[in-house]
Amino acid sequence: MLAYFLKKLTKGLIATCAILSFSVSAFTAGTDYIILDKPIPDANGTLIKVFSYDCPFCYRYDKGVTPVVMQQVSDIVKFEPFHLETKGKYGVAASELFAVLINKDQESGISILDDNSLFKKAKFAYYTAYHDKKERWDGGEDSFLKTGLDAVGMSKADFEQAKLDPEVQARLKRWQEYAYDIAKIQGVPAFVVNGKYLILTKSIRSVDSMAELIKQLANQ
Repeated sequence: MLAYFLKKLTKGLIATCAILSFSVSAFTAGTDYIILDKPIPDANGTLIKVFSYDCPFCYRYDKGVTPVVMQQVSDIVKFEPFHLETKGKYGVAASELFAVLINKDQESGISILDDNSLFKKAKFAYYTAYHDKKERWDGGEDSFLKTGLDAVGMSKADFEQAKLDPEVQARLKRWQEYAYDIAKIQGVPAFVVNGKYLILTKSIRSVDSMAELIKQLANQ
């Protein structure tokens, strides 16, 4: 009887170990993520999203995926957006405005995921205008900027002054140095954990699985 019990226990332990082993190795390099050849420095503890205002998939992720994922991983990673200035007719102007507004949110102690975030208000003003209303700002860059500035109640003069801030310029330089290199691998949106693990979005099956992958990569 004892021998039978030990045999059953051993089988159970083997099965448990197999399940644990599968769980630990459920996400693999080359299938679910890749390691960047050019890691982003000073990015430990972050989930970086490279995006563009004129990317429909970025819009969809920001509406229904990113906020839900961040609710599950906010205790281990900080969300950090990188705007891609090379995509969209007004990509450079958008980057400048977004960098200014992120800086303003940080000064006010407001999360950029919060509905009161200036960055979020402007970002969704552009998403809505471009994707839902099919606005193309034929009036030029001033017309484009007006959409974002009106959404946050900022004057053009205040924006021009604010974008000279050294922190804003440093953020823009960081975006310029890394956003394009990341985006050209698989397009946008592109999610990077700890500055070195690029999630292969084609492998994402659900919000929960994406959150679990982020947790695994954040702890590697």
